[in-house]
Amino acid sequence: MHVPDHFALTEPSRVRDIIDRFDFAVLVTALDGRIEATHLPFMYDAQRGPHGTLMAHMARANRQWRDFAGLAAAGQDVLVVFQGPHAYISPTWYGTEKPAVPTWNYAAVHAYGTPRILDSAGDVRALLERLTERQEANLDPPWRLDSQATDYVDAMMRGIVAFEIPVARLEAKAKFNQNRTPAQIAGAAAGLEATAGAQARETADWMRALAPREVT
Repeated sequence: MHVPDHFALTEPSRVRDIIDRFDFAVLVTALDGRIEATHLPFMYDAQRGPHGTLMAHMARANRQWRDFAGLAAAGQDVLVVFQGPHAYISPTWYGTEKPAVPTWNYAAVHAYGTPRILDSAGDVRALLERLTERQEANLDPPWRLDSQATDYVDAMMRGIVAFEIPVARLEAKAKFNQNRTPAQIAGAAAGLEATAGAQARETADWMRALAPREVT
């Protein structure tokens, strides 16, 4: 990912926030010239390893997991792409201070690492329980894995492949007009807030939070 210095996101708490809140991500692999991508919900444990560990599962029928061993043997990482808040920016919102063109503001995190397949049925079940508890946390009553028949759960588990990715490298970008003047940033944020949509308003919040005091 191309990350100019003024768009680099280096604050760990904001990087974690993107991974945690926008946890439906894209897993990308490239082996022997064949590119595969799968959309998956991930869970992130920031305390496991220097850059944290990602956990997920996919259908056993999905051929992508079969590339994990080949990638590891070749010393190649997989890529997981997390897309944070984003919105279109109209140049009309900047005012007439300086010429401008349309752009798109966004936050994104790229995580790289070598996947490890979880072979133990106990490890797979523990991962599924954590993933389910996370997604069901705000529901009443929550669906629970341990409330299901053992035979049913065992059969479902045989149909998936669970894995974890110790993150070797993180790239994080927050492009929110930091290269614009404070007046232009304020104008664009106000323009977003006037539009309908929670994502546009959240993009405006990020713009204000990351706006430099002085822009050269």
